[in-house]
Amino acid sequence: MEQIKNDKLTVTISNHGAELQSIKDAEGKEYLWDGDENFWNRHSPILFPIVCGLWKDTYRTEGKEFKLGRHGFARDTDFQLIIAGQDRITYALTDSEETLKDYPYHFNLAISYRLEGNKLHVIWHVENTDDKTIYFQIGGHPAFRVPGMHKGDYLKGKLRFDNKEPERLYGNVGGCITPGYHKVETKDGVWEFNEDSFADDAVIFDRSQLKHIELLDQEEKPVVTLDIKTPAVGLWSPTGKHAPFICIEPWYGLHDWAEFDGEFKDKYLMNQLLPGASFMSEYTITIGE
Repeated sequence: MEQIKNDKLTVTISNHGAELQSIKDAEGKEYLWDGDENFWNRHSPILFPIVCGLWKDTYRTEGKEFKLGRHGFARDTDFQLIIAGQDRITYALTDSEETLKDYPYHFNLAISYRLEGNKLHVIWHVENTDDKTIYFQIGGHPAFRVPGMHKGDYLKGKLRFDNKEPERLYGNVGGCITPGYHKVETKDGVWEFNEDSFADDAVIFDRSQLKHIELLDQEEKPVVTLDIKTPAVGLWSPTGKHAPFICIEPWYGLHDWAEFDGEFKDKYLMNQLLPGASFMSEYTITIGE
């Protein structure tokens, strides 16, 4: 485990999956989910080289079929620590014999975390080190404690969106999405959620509908805010478990469409890089106002 800190925040990260483990303020208050395996044994996994699920866990590229489990392999792989400073840290993952069995591309993946006051910048960098075009998706899956909730409580909370009339997709057919948009009711942009909100798995928004999401306390003041640039975002908590957290997930990618049997390169919200090219993006987590 490594830490970065400033006078506002202390952040702990593991080299396993380059995953955030903790975000605490100056008073020691924790904002990230603790990974209790009775509810969900992760904190903030990195999703790569796919986001969400493939139809029958299978994709086709380079004239072959490959298998990949939900969200890909990065979250279950040890990264190498590259840079460690007082308020910034970088981890890297490169292709290996193991990754090439499931993903036939050469790549460098770097995950950086940088503190700026009460903001944490989460930075993704993908580099194509292959001699051909590579295809990938990448996303985040941070889980935040819902204000006022404890383990075993029936989940209730509020999020404020920068879009008052967002429309969701459903991703509940074989772990894949189905066509058709469905309105999500808000009160002037405030969405009240509970465990039943996730009965059909994640609440999924594509088409860059949301760029600013606030997790609110009982007085509707922001406790955690995410600013994102991604074309999609998922909201999730495990229904029926009385888990006191919600995941706010920025995604450059999405599930397959149900029954999709096309090429990997044609998967919805696919990204590509020419040889020698690189991709970089970030999202920010703000603690408090």
